[in-house]
Amino acid sequence: MNDASDYLIEIRDLDYTRGHLRIFKGLNITIARGKITAIMGPSGTGKTTLLRLITRQLVPDCGTILIDGIDIAKLSLKDLYILRRRFGMLFQNGALLTDINVFENVAFPLREHTDLPNRLIRHIVLTKLHAVGLRGAADMMPSQLSGGMARRVALARAMVMDPDILIYDEPFVGLDPISMGVIVRLVRKMNDALGISSILVSHDVQEIATVADCSYLISDGKVAASGSPDELRNTSSDLVRQFMHGMADGPVAFHYAAPNYAEQLLGRDAE
Repeated sequence: MNDASDYLIEIRDLDYTRGHLRIFKGLNITIARGKITAIMGPSGTGKTTLLRLITRQLVPDCGTILIDGIDIAKLSLKDLYILRRRFGMLFQNGALLTDINVFENVAFPLREHTDLPNRLIRHIVLTKLHAVGLRGAADMMPSQLSGGMARRVALARAMVMDPDILIYDEPFVGLDPISMGVIVRLVRKMNDALGISSILVSHDVQEIATVADCSYLISDGKVAASGSPDELRNTSSDLVRQFMHGMADGPVAFHYAAPNYAEQLLGRDAE
């Protein structure tokens, strides 16, 4: 892809610091239209922070984030809220509202952001629930759902506004193998059927390999590697190999930086 129009989101030379911790240092990522792009990396590398920057919940110190060529940092609040309607979000834990049933959870964005009549809202909600296989669970409460079912309801809610961009923040966490397989299939199916662009943040290398068109591995504030899952798995980089193969030893240390172990145990550092 050489034409800029092939990219829906472009992140250029992004720097972001929180307190004294520099999270991103000249980060460059492109999100292709109609594709599933995975963002991976060791814990604490800022993957969820990146999602917040893309949706302008946070503002970068420098660099640009372009969505359809628009610099989101320069948008007014009114225009930003309009732009955000193009996003759907699947949160890590589903984030269903516990005091309303499945139907109303999925209907919530429509009731908040549109003036559609109840008859049309009912049609849209049941269509989305049918797409994730849970039309029969419309009257159930979130407390009655399994983890996999709750994640599927959350996916229906994320799709209910027919977004251009669907963001998944750790969609596979805490799921059993069957539920995980269902979610993986739905991610691929929804992306292809609706022609949307998906951003998937996950640690699950095996699931990423089956669903992602392109993957980025972030480390030390930058892109350590990018390409198809197979290209990342066969890389010569020690860091990428350690992450992709789940190796305990490698550039990512097991121990967090600390004083000399013997001296700390003996209390010499307190003298």
